[in-house]
Amino acid sequence: MKRHEALNWASSFLTEIGREPQAGELLLRHALGDLSRTELLLGLNEELPPQQQEVFMEAVQKHGEGVPVQYITGFEEFYGRRFFVNKEVLIPRPETEELVYEVLQRSSMRFQDAQEIKTIDVGTGSGAIAVTLALENPRLTVSAIDIAEESLEVARKNAADLGAPVRFIHGDLLQPLIENGEKVDIVVSNPPYIPDREIMELETIVKDQEPFRALSGGQDGYVFYRRFMEELPLVLNKRSIAAFEVGHDQGQTVAEMLRITFPGSFVSVIMDISQKERMVIAEIGF
Repeated sequence: MKRHEALNWASSFLTEIGREPQAGELLLRHALGDLSRTELLLGLNEELPPQQQEVFMEAVQKHGEGVPVQYITGFEEFYGRRFFVNKEVLIPRPETEELVYEVLQRSSMRFQDAQEIKTIDVGTGSGAIAVTLALENPRLTVSAIDIAEESLEVARKNAADLGAPVRFIHGDLLQPLIENGEKVDIVVSNPPYIPDREIMELETIVKDQEPFRALSGGQDGYVFYRRFMEELPLVLNKRSIAAFEVGHDQGQTVAEMLRITFPGSFVSVIMDISQKERMVIAEIGF
Protein backbone atom coordinates (compact mmCIF):
# COMPACT_ATOMS: atom_id res chain seq x y z
CA MET A 1 0.00 0.00 0.00
CA LYS A 2 1.31 3.42 -0.95
CA ARG A 3 0.78 6.48 1.20
CA HIS A 4 -1.87 7.97 -1.07
CA GLU A 5 -3.74 4.65 -1.07
CA ALA A 6 -3.66 4.59 2.73
CA LEU A 7 -5.07 8.12 2.83
CA ASN A 8 -7.84 7.25 0.40
CA TRP A 9 -8.80 4.20 2.46
CA ALA A 10 -8.86 6.21 5.70
CA SER A 11 -10.87 9.02 4.12
CA SER A 12 -13.51 6.63 2.81
CA PHE A 13 -13.68 4.67 6.05
CA LEU A 14 -14.00 7.73 8.27
CA THR A 15 -16.52 9.45 6.02
CA GLU A 16 -18.68 6.33 5.98
CA ILE A 17 -18.93 6.25 9.77
CA GLY A 18 -19.41 9.99 10.20
CA ARG A 19 -15.93 11.05 11.26
CA GLU A 20 -13.87 13.87 9.76
CA PRO A 21 -11.84 12.40 6.86
CA GLN A 22 -8.98 14.86 7.49
CA ALA A 23 -8.13 12.86 10.61
CA GLY A 24 -6.60 10.24 8.34
CA GLU A 25 -3.84 12.59 7.28
CA LEU A 26 -2.98 13.50 10.88
CA LEU A 27 -2.84 9.85 11.87
CA LEU A 28 -0.71 8.89 8.87
CA ARG A 29 1.77 11.66 9.60
CA HIS A 30 1.95 10.39 13.18
CA ALA A 31 2.44 6.76 12.08
CA LEU A 32 5.31 7.91 9.87
CA GLY A 33 7.15 9.55 12.74
CA ASP A 34 5.30 12.86 12.96
CA LEU A 35 6.10 14.03 9.46
CA SER A 36 5.21 17.56 8.46
CA ARG A 37 2.36 17.96 6.01
CA THR A 38 4.82 19.00 3.31
CA GLU A 39 6.95 15.90 3.88
CA LEU A 40 3.88 13.70 3.64
CA LEU A 41 2.62 15.29 0.43
CA LEU A 42 6.03 15.10 -1.23
CA GLY A 43 6.14 11.36 -0.57
CA LEU A 44 2.58 10.31 -1.40
CA ASN A 45 3.79 7.72 -3.91
CA GLU A 46 6.13 6.05 -1.45
CA GLU A 47 5.33 2.58 -0.14
CA LEU A 48 4.01 2.36 3.40
CA PRO A 49 6.09 -0.23 5.31
CA PRO A 50 3.98 -3.08 6.79
CA GLN A 51 4.66 -2.10 10.42
CA GLN A 52 3.68 1.52 9.86
CA GLN A 53 0.66 0.42 7.85
CA GLU A 54 -0.51 -1.66 10.79
CA VAL A 55 0.02 1.20 13.24
CA PHE A 56 -1.86 3.56 10.93
CA MET A 57 -4.82 1.28 10.35
CA GLU A 58 -5.17 0.55 14.08
CA ALA A 59 -5.11 4.29 14.79
CA VAL A 60 -7.81 4.96 12.19
CA GLN A 61 -9.94 2.17 13.65
CA LYS A 62 -9.53 3.66 17.14
CA HIS A 63 -10.60 7.06 15.92
CA GLY A 64 -13.53 5.45 14.19
CA GLU A 65 -14.55 3.99 17.55
CA GLY A 66 -14.60 7.48 19.04
CA VAL A 67 -11.10 8.09 20.42
CA PRO A 68 -9.99 11.67 19.64
CA VAL A 69 -7.01 11.99 17.32
CA GLN A 70 -5.13 13.90 20.03
CA TYR A 71 -5.41 11.01 22.50
CA ILE A 72 -4.04 8.68 19.85
CA THR A 73 -1.10 10.86 18.83
CA GLY A 74 -0.58 12.09 22.39
CA PHE A 75 -0.41 15.79 21.60
CA GLU A 76 -2.20 18.92 20.46
CA GLU A 77 -0.81 22.16 19.07
CA PHE A 78 -1.55 25.28 21.09
CA TYR A 79 -0.18 28.77 20.48
CA GLY A 80 2.53 27.35 18.25
CA ARG A 81 3.71 24.73 20.74
CA ARG A 82 3.08 21.03 21.13
CA PHE A 83 1.34 19.95 24.34
CA PHE A 84 1.14 16.39 25.61
CA VAL A 85 -2.46 15.31 26.29
CA ASN A 86 -4.19 12.20 27.54
CA LYS A 87 -7.62 11.23 28.88
CA GLU A 88 -7.00 13.07 32.15
CA VAL A 89 -7.18 16.50 30.50
CA LEU A 90 -9.42 18.46 28.18
CA ILE A 91 -7.94 18.80 24.70
CA PRO A 92 -6.88 22.47 24.22
CA ARG A 93 -9.11 24.33 21.75
CA PRO A 94 -8.31 27.21 19.36
CA GLU A 95 -10.75 29.54 21.15
CA THR A 96 -8.66 29.25 24.30
CA GLU A 97 -5.73 30.66 22.33
CA GLU A 98 -7.85 33.80 21.96
CA LEU A 99 -8.27 33.98 25.74
CA VAL A 100 -4.49 33.74 26.19
CA TYR A 101 -3.95 36.44 23.56
CA GLU A 102 -6.37 38.83 25.29
CA VAL A 103 -4.75 38.26 28.68
CA LEU A 104 -1.30 38.94 27.23
CA GLN A 105 -2.43 42.12 25.50
CA ARG A 106 -4.34 43.54 28.45
CA SER A 107 -1.73 42.63 31.03
CA SER A 108 0.95 44.45 29.02
CA MET A 109 -1.19 47.60 28.91
CA ARG A 110 -2.52 47.42 32.46
CA PHE A 111 0.75 46.61 34.23
CA GLN A 112 3.19 48.53 32.04
CA ASP A 113 5.60 49.41 34.84
CA ALA A 114 5.35 46.22 36.88
CA GLN A 115 8.41 43.98 36.97
CA GLU A 116 6.35 41.05 38.23
CA ILE A 117 2.71 40.29 37.43
CA LYS A 118 1.36 37.54 39.67
CA THR A 119 -0.92 35.28 37.63
CA ILE A 120 -2.98 32.21 38.46
CA ASP A 121 -4.54 29.77 35.98
CA VAL A 122 -7.42 27.97 37.68
CA GLY A 123 -8.36 24.47 36.49
CA THR A 124 -5.19 24.24 34.45
CA GLY A 125 -5.76 20.78 32.92
CA SER A 126 -2.96 20.25 30.39
CA GLY A 127 -1.30 23.48 31.52
CA ALA A 128 -1.74 25.05 28.09
CA ILE A 129 -2.83 28.45 29.41
CA ALA A 130 -0.32 28.66 32.25
CA VAL A 131 2.66 27.42 30.23
CA THR A 132 1.88 29.71 27.30
CA LEU A 133 1.47 32.79 29.49
CA ALA A 134 4.76 32.08 31.27
CA LEU A 135 6.66 31.62 28.02
CA GLU A 136 5.09 34.53 26.15
CA ASN A 137 5.67 37.13 28.87
CA PRO A 138 8.53 36.56 31.37
CA ARG A 139 7.09 39.32 33.60
CA LEU A 140 4.19 37.00 34.42
CA THR A 141 4.91 34.93 37.51
CA VAL A 142 2.52 32.07 36.80
CA SER A 143 0.95 29.54 39.13
CA ALA A 144 -1.63 26.93 38.14
CA ILE A 145 -4.24 25.10 40.22
CA ASP A 146 -6.17 21.93 39.52
CA ILE A 147 -8.32 19.71 41.70
CA ALA A 148 -7.12 16.55 39.92
CA GLU A 149 -3.60 15.35 40.61
CA GLU A 150 -3.81 13.30 37.39
CA SER A 151 -4.24 16.52 35.40
CA LEU A 152 -1.39 18.20 37.25
CA GLU A 153 0.93 15.38 36.21
CA VAL A 154 0.19 16.21 32.57
CA ALA A 155 0.62 19.94 33.17
CA ARG A 156 3.94 19.45 34.96
CA LYS A 157 5.22 17.36 32.06
CA ASN A 158 4.28 20.06 29.58
CA ALA A 159 5.93 22.76 31.66
CA ALA A 160 9.11 20.67 31.94
CA ASP A 161 9.16 19.73 28.26
CA LEU A 162 8.68 23.33 27.16
CA GLY A 163 10.87 24.94 29.80
CA ALA A 164 8.13 27.01 31.43
CA PRO A 165 8.64 28.29 35.00
CA VAL A 166 5.18 27.51 36.37
CA ARG A 167 4.30 26.65 39.98
CA PHE A 168 1.65 23.93 40.22
CA ILE A 169 -0.79 23.66 43.12
CA HIS A 170 -3.20 20.85 43.95
CA GLY A 171 -6.46 22.31 45.18
CA ASP A 172 -10.06 23.36 44.66
CA LEU A 173 -10.52 26.58 42.70
CA LEU A 174 -8.89 29.51 44.59
CA GLN A 175 -8.95 27.85 48.02
CA PRO A 176 -5.16 27.25 48.23
CA LEU A 177 -4.48 30.97 47.71
CA ILE A 178 -7.18 31.97 50.20
CA GLU A 179 -5.77 29.61 52.82
CA ASN A 180 -2.27 30.99 52.33
CA GLY A 181 -3.35 34.63 52.16
CA GLU A 182 -1.88 35.05 48.67
CA LYS A 183 -2.88 37.90 46.38
CA VAL A 184 -2.52 37.98 42.60
CA ASP A 185 -2.86 40.46 39.75
CA ILE A 186 -4.49 38.16 37.21
CA VAL A 187 -6.90 35.25 37.52
CA VAL A 188 -7.54 33.39 34.28
CA SER A 189 -9.67 30.28 33.85
CA ASN A 190 -11.39 28.11 31.30
CA PRO A 191 -13.69 26.43 33.82
CA PRO A 192 -16.18 23.65 33.11
CA TYR A 193 -19.28 25.49 31.86
CA ILE A 194 -21.51 23.03 30.02
CA PRO A 195 -24.88 22.46 31.75
CA ASP A 196 -25.20 18.81 32.76
CA ARG A 197 -28.33 18.34 30.66
CA GLU A 198 -26.40 19.42 27.55
CA ILE A 199 -23.43 17.12 28.05
CA MET A 200 -25.43 14.15 26.79
CA GLU A 201 -26.08 16.10 23.58
CA LEU A 202 -22.36 16.48 22.82
CA GLU A 203 -20.64 14.36 20.22
CA THR A 204 -19.63 10.96 21.58
CA ILE A 205 -16.01 11.76 20.80
CA VAL A 206 -16.24 14.49 23.46
CA LYS A 207 -18.71 13.26 26.10
CA ASP A 208 -17.42 9.67 26.16
CA GLN A 209 -13.71 10.46 25.97
CA GLU A 210 -12.80 13.77 27.60
CA PRO A 211 -12.97 14.00 31.42
CA PHE A 212 -16.45 14.76 32.76
CA ARG A 213 -14.97 16.99 35.46
CA ALA A 214 -13.57 19.27 32.74
CA LEU A 215 -16.97 19.59 31.03
CA SER A 216 -19.64 19.79 33.73
CA GLY A 217 -20.65 23.25 34.89
CA GLY A 218 -23.46 21.92 37.08
CA GLN A 219 -27.18 22.05 36.46
CA ASP A 220 -27.17 25.43 34.72
CA GLY A 221 -23.50 25.74 33.69
CA TYR A 222 -22.68 28.56 36.13
CA VAL A 223 -21.64 26.68 39.27
CA PHE A 224 -17.95 27.58 38.96
CA TYR A 225 -18.58 31.19 37.94
CA ARG A 226 -20.71 31.65 41.06
CA ARG A 227 -17.92 30.24 43.20
CA PHE A 228 -15.43 32.55 41.51
CA MET A 229 -17.54 35.56 42.49
CA GLU A 230 -17.25 34.49 46.13
CA GLU A 231 -13.52 33.79 46.00
CA LEU A 232 -12.11 36.40 43.61
CA PRO A 233 -12.42 39.34 46.06
CA LEU A 234 -10.28 37.39 48.53
CA VAL A 235 -7.32 36.92 46.16
CA LEU A 236 -7.27 39.77 43.62
CA ASN A 237 -5.19 42.87 44.18
CA LYS A 238 -6.99 46.22 43.96
CA ARG A 239 -5.78 46.73 40.40
CA SER A 240 -6.26 43.42 38.59
CA ILE A 241 -7.70 41.37 35.75
CA ALA A 242 -10.14 38.45 35.80
CA ALA A 243 -10.50 36.56 32.51
CA PHE A 244 -12.82 33.65 31.76
CA GLU A 245 -13.73 31.52 28.81
CA VAL A 246 -17.51 31.06 28.63
CA GLY A 247 -20.12 29.11 26.72
CA HIS A 248 -21.53 30.61 23.54
CA ASP A 249 -24.51 32.19 25.34
CA GLN A 250 -23.10 32.79 28.83
CA GLY A 251 -21.07 35.95 28.36
CA GLN A 252 -23.62 38.57 29.39
CA THR A 253 -24.59 36.62 32.51
CA VAL A 254 -20.98 36.16 33.64
CA ALA A 255 -20.24 39.81 32.83
CA GLU A 256 -23.12 40.92 35.06
CA MET A 257 -21.83 38.66 37.85
CA LEU A 258 -18.47 40.45 37.63
CA ARG A 259 -20.05 43.91 37.57
CA ILE A 260 -21.99 43.10 40.73
CA THR A 261 -18.92 41.63 42.43
CA PHE A 262 -16.63 44.48 41.37
CA PRO A 263 -18.73 47.67 40.98
CA GLY A 264 -17.11 50.16 38.64
CA SER A 265 -14.95 47.58 36.87
CA PHE A 266 -14.66 47.62 33.09
CA VAL A 267 -16.07 44.32 31.80
CA SER A 268 -15.77 43.17 28.18
CA VAL A 269 -17.67 40.34 26.51
CA ILE A 270 -15.66 39.17 23.51
CA MET A 271 -17.31 37.41 20.58
CA ASP A 272 -15.90 35.12 17.92
CA ILE A 273 -16.41 35.67 14.19
CA SER A 274 -19.80 33.93 14.33
CA GLN A 275 -20.92 36.35 17.07
CA LYS A 276 -20.92 33.69 19.76
CA GLU A 277 -19.83 34.81 23.22
CA ARG A 278 -16.40 33.32 23.94
CA MET A 279 -14.78 35.13 26.84
CA VAL A 280 -15.36 37.73 29.53
CA ILE A 281 -12.59 39.95 30.86
CA ALA A 282 -12.90 42.33 33.80
CA GLU A 283 -10.36 45.09 34.43
CA ILE A 284 -10.72 45.89 38.10
CA GLY A 285 -9.56 49.05 39.83
CA PHE A 286 -8.44 52.25 38.15
